[in-house]
Amino acid sequence: MTSGPARAAGGGAPERGTARARTVLVVEDEQALAAAISYNLRKNGFDVIAAADGVVALQEARRAMPDVIVLDLTLPGIDGLEICRRIRTTSNVPILMLTARSEELDKVVGLEMGADDYLTKPFGMRELMARIRALVRRAASQAAERDDSVHVRAGDLDFDARGRTVLRDGREIALKPKEFDLVFFLAQNAGQVFTREQLLERVWGYDFFGGSRTVDVHVRWLREKLEADPSRPGHILTVRGVGYKFIR
Repeated sequence: MTSGPARAAGGGAPERGTARARTVLVVEDEQALAAAISYNLRKNGFDVIAAADGVVALQEARRAMPDVIVLDLTLPGIDGLEICRRIRTTSNVPILMLTARSEELDKVVGLEMGADDYLTKPFGMRELMARIRALVRRAASQAAERDDSVHVRAGDLDFDARGRTVLRDGREIALKPKEFDLVFFLAQNAGQVFTREQLLERVWGYDFFGGSRTVDVHVRWLREKLEADPSRPGHILTVRGVGYKFIR
């Protein structure tokens, strides 16, 4: 594989349950691993674009507008975290981050930069394919939800699903994609208590492989952005021994 983009030629039937073959941008500088990922994606009916460095990855993300990005954390030049941050300024494309590091901090930083999921090396190809399919399904579901133009008012907060925006007293508050997904789901179901496992299933997808700590991290970020006093939240409440609920 060269360091430039390489679109797969042919490669199986379209991914099951979709009207067209989905395109995955694979950003990985380890040639053997990149080739293995690309091969398995093609075998499962995906179109593939490959990039071995950050510059090419950013160019391909803008040009090809892929359905999913598989992004290695450690890359020459621009690293995966910076690539993720730059992509998130203009796109909500699902990003699955690959990392050789197992420390929780690295995973949390990746999620904070806007990654939707992470996978620690070494990993099995079946698990990788399952996660990619989950990201495709969630993106399709969220797109349909946005088309519904759902509007939710909660005290001083105003949620708009079509624009994926939240206003407080008329002023927009910047949220990362998964932060909006989580708080909008809770706001739509105000008063109902959800366990962390239920939120992982409903917001991240039933085959999300992350732990319940992911929910706690996102709730903390949301409280810091949306609550007048994050230490005494008025909207996103903790129900001890159960999970969380939203109060309008």
